[in-house]
Parts: sequence; C-alpha cells; structure tokens
Amino acid sequence: MAPTLNGGCLCGGVRFEVQGAFLRASHCHCSRCRRHSGTAVCTQGRVRREQFRLVSGAGLLRTYRTEGFASKAFCSVCGSSLFGGTWPEGPEVSIRLGAMDGDPGIRPAFHTFVDSRAPWDEITDGLPKYSGAAPL
Repeated sequence: MAPTLNGGCLCGGVRFEVQGAFLRASHCHCSRCRRHSGTAVCTQGRVRREQFRLVSGAGLLRTYRTEGFASKAFCSVCGSSLFGGTWPEGPEVSIRLGAMDGDPGIRPAFHTFVDSRAPWDEITDGLPKYSGAAPL
C-alpha cells in the first residue's frame, strides 16, 4: 500500500493528503511563483490528480489564475501558498513542499524559469537550470 502524506496551511483550516510518491520536484523562479510565495523560489512537487485529496477547508481556498498560466491556490485566512499547477481539473497537482507536514520523500531535481529569477537570487546548489519550463 502506498504511503499517505499529509499537508495543510498555517492556520490549519485547509488540509489535504497525497496518496503515493511524488512524480518530480523542482524550484521555480518565475515572477508569478516569486510573488505568490514572497521568496526567491517556489519549491514544489507534482502528483497525479487522482493521488491528491482535499480533506478540509474547501470554502477557505482561493485560486488565482491568469489565462495560459498555472493556477495558484492559497488559504484565504492565513494566506498560505498550498498547491496549483493544473488543479483542480487538470492531470497533475503542483504541491508546495513547504505545505507538507513531514518529509515528502522527494528532493528538487532542477530549477525552472531561471531567466526570470530575482536579481539578488544566486543559484549555487549545482542542480540543472532551465530558462523556461523543464523538458519532461
């Protein structure tokens, strides 16, 4: 049986679970992720839509989406950045690894949209870097 991983927001109003292993993980440096997270990167892991289950707090969720870009879901009470990507209808959910309760069992393998990174952001970890989305 695949492990169940749990996560949620800062105030605890939104809770979710992931059944099984993440597909991949990365650091995104695009301006949208930077502004949404308030940091240099948004570190995220991807799972198949059927692996993801919203346990509680559906009424607290707000989603920001601009046509042609990934969705950004967050808690309307505490502002925690939680997940997005093609959520809620698409084939994958991009989960912010910082929203997980424990070890997600995966480590970021690359950096994306590095041409959009903040001028003060220096990447020093030696992971592969892509100017846009990573080739999959």
